[in-house]
Amino acid sequence: MAGLTTFLTMCYIVFVNPSILVQAGMDYQSVMVATCLAAALGTLIMGFYANYPFAMAPGMGLNAFFTFTIVLTMGYTWQQAFAIIFISGILFIILTITGLRTTIINALPITIKHAIPAGIGLFIAFIGLNNSGIIRVNQGPIIDILSDLEGHEIDSAIPQILEAPPQVLQMGDISNPGVLLTIGGFILLSVLMLLKVRTSMLLSILAVTIMGIPLGITMVPDTLSFDGISLAPTWLQLDFKGLFLQGENTGILQLLFTFIMVVISFTLVDLFDTMGTLLGTADKGNMLDKEGNLPRIDRALLADATATTFGALLGTSTVTTYIESGSGIIAGGRTGLTAVVTGLLFLGAILLAPVAGMIPVQATSPILIMVGILMLDSLRKIDFDNFDEMLPALLVIIIMPFTYSIANGIAWGIILYTVIKLVKGKFDELHPIMYVLSALFVIRYLV
Repeated sequence: MAGLTTFLTMCYIVFVNPSILVQAGMDYQSVMVATCLAAALGTLIMGFYANYPFAMAPGMGLNAFFTFTIVLTMGYTWQQAFAIIFISGILFIILTITGLRTTIINALPITIKHAIPAGIGLFIAFIGLNNSGIIRVNQGPIIDILSDLEGHEIDSAIPQILEAPPQVLQMGDISNPGVLLTIGGFILLSVLMLLKVRTSMLLSILAVTIMGIPLGITMVPDTLSFDGISLAPTWLQLDFKGLFLQGENTGILQLLFTFIMVVISFTLVDLFDTMGTLLGTADKGNMLDKEGNLPRIDRALLADATATTFGALLGTSTVTTYIESGSGIIAGGRTGLTAVVTGLLFLGAILLAPVAGMIPVQATSPILIMVGILMLDSLRKIDFDNFDEMLPALLVIIIMPFTYSIANGIAWGIILYTVIKLVKGKFDELHPIMYVLSALFVIRYLV
């Protein structure tokens, strides 16, 4: 039940990931197959080798970085971008096997580790609220004012623009059927959880999906089509030669510097996205030890690194551990059996893509909101009486949802924690790795 719940909560990636990567010039059906295979491979390794209930798939944010930054902005082809991801995957494996990846995670201060679950909780809840339309992200009333104007009328609207209150986040249209369905699903889920129904999340997803059929929200396909299921357009399409030939036009040194920064960016984002997700979701399942560390984390990280490397060969962007794993953990998942079930369902999604795609966002959003709320209980573990520990912890929690990035939250928390300890002369409270991480993050944001 936990594995099925996790799959239903994150199966949207089967369709969302191709819709993003196709903008880089890739084939939709091939990317969909690669997405399912990479997710299944990583999740099955996680289950069998690490014996943890975490699920993996191409990461949201990382796929956008692949398409909009590496390909569309920096000018790499998608084949060259996959070569970069493959190299970063090999680097992940080396860091994991040598134990350096685990050392980095264990070097984090306990206050940052306690802040990560709460930050992820807000992040998850924000995703659920935004995806369902309960809240709406915009640029405020100014955009509405400008949209009603002709170009020559802009001067007359300046006083109105200056008086318009900024409103980047606002309440969505509550009368919208999709929003009402999400709210109803959340109420149903809350009631089921209050009654301690073990399969409450799964039942909520199924109930909302069924209720969405007469409303026209749940799309029921007329037939199941198996046409176009092929991995050929993306399989082994890595372009190492073209990647390094770019130096002929841009200069070898500039190419080398750009290449190193891109690899470091992929490495840092994936490292801390995965680390944050592992610690955050594991904390919810009481899997962490007294020091806030995850036993056998090296095995979990190796599953992540292996999936990223083979994902590049298959034809998809960086694979990472998913925060939606928390839904399966809340539903009772504690062992690798949960991950194995989820991985097998991803394999099945290749042939049952139309069925998996029936699950509307209104059915999964209540799950994300509830999981986010439940993860906030890690706030109790933060020492709010110690300003040195509280400040970086709260920064982690704030930055994650507002920048839509787990890695950004952890990065800013690490930087601030290091600065605070240096200013106060508490050098003995800083692990040497914290200096290195802070410097790398500062360089990443400045360059």
